[in-house]
Amino acid sequence: MRLLSLFSVLAVVILAVVANPLTINIDLSSVLEVDLSDGNRYGAPNAPWSANAHPGWYYGIHPESHRHLRCLRGWICKLLWFFPHVLQCPKPPHIPPKPPADGYTQTFANLTGATQASDYLTFGLVDTIAGCKTMCNSVNGCKFVNTYHDVNGKDGSTQLTCSLFSNCHNSSDATNTGGQTQPDGSIDFIRNSDGWCKQ
Repeated sequence: MRLLSLFSVLAVVILAVVANPLTINIDLSSVLEVDLSDGNRYGAPNAPWSANAHPGWYYGIHPESHRHLRCLRGWICKLLWFFPHVLQCPKPPHIPPKPPADGYTQTFANLTGATQASDYLTFGLVDTIAGCKTMCNSVNGCKFVNTYHDVNGKDGSTQLTCSLFSNCHNSSDATNTGGQTQPDGSIDFIRNSDGWCKQ
């Protein structure tokens, strides 16, 4: 009889919790110390051609080189999964695609200017062009990637800059040739700029 009473009380408690679920509001930006929502352009509110522009994230195999950025791997990916309206880690894990079946068509190659356009979504650092395409696949509305070396920019990083846009672009939009003065007084410039349009 006691056991039956205990089960009855437990069932009532479970039904009460299910009927009135506990709501916990967590400010993700306070946990990660950066706003990774689309309203903040996924942590990179200033476009690469703007003054004070900084990458919002890093996706690649060398997170130890980018401790000041949100590196999209490990526990951060598991945490971001609970917040569907912020930048997500690419899924499945990055595997270099076999050309040309990756779903992208190259629109320009090896320019000294990067894409500058009003449909800018976000930018970060990657190890490879394939990594940038994988990031585009994980950002809602992304249709175009521009990878390039920002020489003297990015705190001396050798990684590629990966800029994402919502429309496809060609060489006529590659008007960002650098020219921004860096904190150390050097001037940045663009090399190896490639554009890829998502099919």
